Amino acid sequence: MKAKTAGRSLGRQFGWLWAAYAASTFGTWLAFDALPLIAILVLHAGSTEVSLLAAVGLTVGAAVAVPLGPWVEFRRKRPVMMAMDLTRFAALISIPAAFALGHLTFVQLLVVSAVVAAADITFNAAGGACLKALVRPEDLLTANGRFESTTWTATVLGPPLGGAAIGLFGPVMTVVADAVSYLLSAAGIRAIGGREPRPVRTDAPRLRAGDLLVGWRYILNHPALRPVFFSTILFNGLLMATSPLLAVLMLGPLGFAPWQYGLAFAVPCVGGLIGSRLARPLVARFGQHRVLLTAGALRACWLVGLALVRPGVAGLVIVMAVELGLITCCGVFNPVLATYRLERTATDRVARTLSAWSATGKAATAAMTALWGLLAAITGPRTAIAIAGLLILATPFLLPRHDDAPHPGENGAEAARDTPQLATES
Repeated sequence: MKAKTAGRSLGRQFGWLWAAYAASTFGTWLAFDALPLIAILVLHAGSTEVSLLAAVGLTVGAAVAVPLGPWVEFRRKRPVMMAMDLTRFAALISIPAAFALGHLTFVQLLVVSAVVAAADITFNAAGGACLKALVRPEDLLTANGRFESTTWTATVLGPPLGGAAIGLFGPVMTVVADAVSYLLSAAGIRAIGGREPRPVRTDAPRLRAGDLLVGWRYILNHPALRPVFFSTILFNGLLMATSPLLAVLMLGPLGFAPWQYGLAFAVPCVGGLIGSRLARPLVARFGQHRVLLTAGALRACWLVGLALVRPGVAGLVIVMAVELGLITCCGVFNPVLATYRLERTATDRVARTLSAWSATGKAATAAMTALWGLLAAITGPRTAIAIAGLLILATPFLLPRHDDAPHPGENGAEAARDTPQLATES
């Protein structure tokens, strides 16, 4: 399996990593919003309960994942990734098993959500370090662009297929497909082959309490990562906080069928494919920082439009148009951000930095989701979505205005010189 860019091969090992990512991503999007849909359609949950499901799962998952970041940093990444795939499989397959036995409960959905969230954070932290080790620095944007294209391809195909499966077999069956996809992902990672060297600690030989904070200190002391971190956390939190509210609004009062709900979000994902393909040529022409800033500003302009959703064909058109603009901008922004972050993170800090970033994002999303669930209970889902859409307009102002920060990602020594307060931390 070969992946090429500009006449250069990204290598067989990257090909297998990409295949593993594709398998799990397609499974995830086939089971699009599976747990909220099960809560709504099987357990008859309302807005507050669905928001609680997202909030508690993310919060507990982020808390569990915090100590795993330092633990992952100094271990071989591929065994960790396979372990997280198997963990997610075991957690998800318990849902159809409990449903078949007639014992599925809301509490079980909360537990599964937390386990999957913790495994997601740990897998992504290890995966970022693995990617940085497998490809050349100049190929990082291409690799991240391929991942982004895969994500949006899965998003185009997965929700309508999942919606059809829900209509035929019920929402629980899509969870089975998602669980199996993690087994395929683990097999793909195993197929990468070659010998992965064990990372060597350059500081304290044992894990200490201070290791838990290194990722956050690195981000907060880094002049380039810090503003992007806060902008991204706020943007993602506000965006995701509206997802369960929109699901309740569309599947409840507005009367959309599950397949229509899936279709409304699948078709616009063509914009993600377009955006991810444009990311590399745009960076080549205008520069990384300018593209990051422009796409980051444009992606914030769309969310408020979802408050205008209405019943029938007109409502579907509104959702699709808003999502198309939002997703196209995100398709450009996301691979540029992923590359920007890896380039500016020292090799021996990648897992801890990504883990801290992801854990913070999930915790912030959980808090905002819970808050917006309460807000929706008071004002209604539509008003709560509109408020989030207005607040998200502030996120571009947090992005760095100038691209004058150092790029310490080439090696640990350079990072230590640029951020000396981290040199003795463990």
